[in-house]
Amino acid sequence: MYMANLTPEDLLLYLYKETSAKQTIAIENALKQDWTLREKLAVLKTSLERLDGIKKSPRTRIVLNVLNYARKKENEVVK
Repeated sequence: MYMANLTPEDLLLYLYKETSAKQTIAIENALKQDWTLREKLAVLKTSLERLDGIKKSPRTRIVLNVLNYARKKENEVVK
């Protein structure tokens, strides 16, 4: 794997530690030689950290709708 062939997907796999040993070595060597690649990696790291910090949960109304639907289905099966 040459550093010119590295894609953002490759960097994401590297960040998530989902690359093979050979790929990891190639990416680390490329990072040592290419500052723009290091910048891209830094941007991806920051983005991932921000995404991990987002806490989302469904609205109460949605949860109640799902529970009501489940109760109706349960009653239909029992009858």
